[in-house]
Amino acid sequence: MPLTGEDEDFLRRALELATEARASGNHPFGALLVGADGTVLAEARNSVVTGRDATGHAETNLVRLAGQVDADLSICTLYTSTEPCAMCSGAIYWSGIGRVVFALSEVDLLELTGTGNPDNPTLALPSREVFARGQRPVAVEGPALVDDARAVHDGFWT
Repeated sequence: MPLTGEDEDFLRRALELATEARASGNHPFGALLVGADGTVLAEARNSVVTGRDATGHAETNLVRLAGQVDADLSICTLYTSTEPCAMCSGAIYWSGIGRVVFALSEVDLLELTGTGNPDNPTLALPSREVFARGQRPVAVEGPALVDDARAVHDGFWT
């Protein structure tokens, strides 16, 4: 299913959040949760470095916030600057969020970070594979706006 202009706008906001995370000394990842009516319900940035918490990925931070939102998460969309890792995909699945839209793919991120990078060790397990193992559907769309998403990482992983 092709992304709408609204989807692209929300992805751009996720990229802005990733830029903010980077500016604050964290890894460049951002995410937001949007209700079925287009209302932004929550926003989160990566906080791994400043929070000294390896689980402080933008998506897991957002899932924690989503638990406080009075909304049916199954009809909400999580927009993220980069495809959720296996940990974040698990958290998204368990939260009940029904749709994920990402900009940069995990494969593209690995190309930028390189193999064996201690700042971004990857499990090389795409989110679609994680969600496919579950007992409820999670719609996944992406990659999209890849050039813009790559730009957020320019020079960060070197």
